[in-house]
Amino acid sequence: MTKTYTVTVRYAGGERRRGPVTMGQANMIRCMLRDEPEHINIHDVWPVPEGTPTESAIDALRALVVRHEALRTTFPHAPGEAPREQVVASEGEFTVTVVDHTELPPDAAGYADSVARRGRVDRFRLDRDFGLRVSLVAVDGAPVFVALAASHAVTDISALSVLEEDWLGLLAGRTLPAVTAFTPLDLAAEEATPGGLRRSEASLRHWERIIRTGPQAMFAEPGAVGTEIEAEQLTLRSRRGARALALVAERTGGLPSTVLLTAWCALVAHRTGQSSCVAAVPTSNRFLPRLARSVNTVSQDALLSLDMGVPSFDALLRKAWGAALNAYRHSQFDAVRLWDMIDAVTHERGSRFARDVVFNDVSTLPAAPAAGPEQPEPDVVRGPAQVLPTRVLTFVHETAPVLRLGMWVDPALFTPDESEGFLTGLVRLLEAAAVEDVPLAALTGVTGVRPVERGAGWCRVDGSWVSPSEVADVLSGALGGVPVHVADDASEGDGLTAFVACGGTPLTPAEAHAALMDALPGRPGVLAPRRYVIVRDAPTEADRTGAWLRLPILREGAGRDRRM
Repeated sequence: MTKTYTVTVRYAGGERRRGPVTMGQANMIRCMLRDEPEHINIHDVWPVPEGTPTESAIDALRALVVRHEALRTTFPHAPGEAPREQVVASEGEFTVTVVDHTELPPDAAGYADSVARRGRVDRFRLDRDFGLRVSLVAVDGAPVFVALAASHAVTDISALSVLEEDWLGLLAGRTLPAVTAFTPLDLAAEEATPGGLRRSEASLRHWERIIRTGPQAMFAEPGAVGTEIEAEQLTLRSRRGARALALVAERTGGLPSTVLLTAWCALVAHRTGQSSCVAAVPTSNRFLPRLARSVNTVSQDALLSLDMGVPSFDALLRKAWGAALNAYRHSQFDAVRLWDMIDAVTHERGSRFARDVVFNDVSTLPAAPAAGPEQPEPDVVRGPAQVLPTRVLTFVHETAPVLRLGMWVDPALFTPDESEGFLTGLVRLLEAAAVEDVPLAALTGVTGVRPVERGAGWCRVDGSWVSPSEVADVLSGALGGVPVHVADDASEGDGLTAFVACGGTPLTPAEAHAALMDALPGRPGVLAPRRYVIVRDAPTEADRTGAWLRLPILREGAGRDRRM
């Protein structure tokens, strides 16, 4: 039996303030206005200490709201416009939904997680809604879990961890230290200084270099389609992995976090057959002391590019620290300008940048460890599925005394055995590297993870894996089904050439390029040709480049001369 009721909680305290949004807030607001709410809203579950009265749990939540300005923040804006300002209230109210049961399901934590997930479904109204949707899951009046969904405009996963630690401290009767981390308005002011603006400009240059030269997608291969996937959560728990990680760090002198990032990048690049690993590393923009414990949304990617052109794991580890630090230093940017730059560069390059690999190390954040009984090593458990705009998403929750990772992978690219094998392969790599340096050429034998087989039709063009036949099919479809033949001229350094038979319909290279670019999202194996050759009719031998070359050319060009 379940009884549900709502408690309205009044708060007062703090100063009413107003100012511009931060770059991170603008970034997440942009996503919130574009994406489905259940995909962009976040959630968390906090176990309630045994014996905590409902009133005490709610009083501690009220104290959190007074303590942290982000929780008292709304974003006024005119209809149809994105918010540019934030307002911090000095008083107000929020609600707590109490879901009281006579008995919880056997998987009580999983049930609480489902309650929190339900709170993600509805869109937060930025101009008026409180930034947390809070439920207390109780048994016979005694709270057992706090299940909450959060607006990504006011908090991120790191901020929720800080809130949980503060909440537990309040319940324990501790006097919390004064808040010294940046508030959102503090951060906005710092970003507007000359130094902050210079950092933003440097970040744009860092991103542009990688997007111009790196692979357009790590998972450019057969089966990689669409821009959103539904994937099951996999959780790895391994004491063996934690011991091996510590031994690698001891043997090499590297930081455990850098060792783990290096091993993960090595395995991703090995599996994808890429010469570099390009990955988004979101929490790494909290590496500055004033941001580490900021209750705010500091959700801007650090974009890591790690060159795999070294012979061994130790050599890769030596490069990884500098590459990671370079990424962290360039994770503060104007998101609107960033995406304008990405659109311009990818139009010129003829690609679509895919944020399909994400590594989020939150192991240094305060959180209750997920304890459990000893399991056979390494233990991999499957959990609920969710829709993600990535192909591989990894969260690092603990590195000692247990290595605990959460991972979601595209089921079209990994069978269940392969996805579990990727995680166990990571442990095997750490164990091998704990003893001696590991040649990168030996990763298949060491880890059991095999590189993808793309087939003979695939080739590497401009740093990216491409299927010329797929390029031809997509370009033909984008132009209404006209005959198209694509030739690989990569050996001559020219990339792809597309021959298009337009019939009696006038067609320019710029129109062909614009049509292909519109069709690119969700097709990482497609890269636009460097040259479009327009002819009237297809030759009899339409599959032979030589036959197309003998035809009279109506028009030809790169197609990048103007934006359509």
